[in-house]
Amino acid sequence: MKRGKKYKELLKAYDKSKQFDTVEAMEQVKKNAKAKFDETIEVHIRTGCDGRHAEQQIRGAVVLPHGTGKTVRVLVFAKGPKADEAEAAGADYVGADELIPKIQNDGWLDFDVVVATPDMMAVVGRLGRVLGPKGLMPNPKAGTVTMDVTKAIEEIKAGKIEYRLDKANIVHVPIGKASFSEQDLADNFLALMGAINKAKPASLKGQYIRSVTVAPTMGPGVRINTMRAAEA
Repeated sequence: MKRGKKYKELLKAYDKSKQFDTVEAMEQVKKNAKAKFDETIEVHIRTGCDGRHAEQQIRGAVVLPHGTGKTVRVLVFAKGPKADEAEAAGADYVGADELIPKIQNDGWLDFDVVVATPDMMAVVGRLGRVLGPKGLMPNPKAGTVTMDVTKAIEEIKAGKIEYRLDKANIVHVPIGKASFSEQDLADNFLALMGAINKAKPASLKGQYIRSVTVAPTMGPGVRINTMRAAEA
């Protein structure tokens, strides 16, 4: 990938091979965020897992103490009293079967997270080909298939994020914005790593966390000490 002059200049300002401690890494990554917008700070965790094996899949969710800095739009599939509960809890959109053609045929995707009550999963399952590739399919492990829609919505709005392995066995997760303080980013990072470490598959042999990099949307990444990250 071809990099611009500003990106290359940022790389010269620090030792990119160095593994930083958490707060020090957040200080550096904030310096690397030079775009004219408030860049998202994202963590990339390379694991020793083999996601082709179901027992080594990593998927879950964690509430970041300081949120992500992003306004999250929540769609809830529910009926009757649970639909009323979802609306009262602050869901942006609530519906049932009538939403299927809107999403399938009209391409409506103006939401960031989908929550569903268990009885609605047969309906939501019809949207698998649309929601699945975009990572929007509700999942019990992520807490998005639940009867407690109020709790799910409140946690998502408060900064709950999902994490999962991609095809390269890497987890990519946003932990905030460049405008966050170093300490807030560090707090969010440690909350994430605590959840990732607890999710270590029992069947995994060898090193679990192979590398951890934190990077802004447009700037270069900073490596974090993997031993410290594994202890988070």
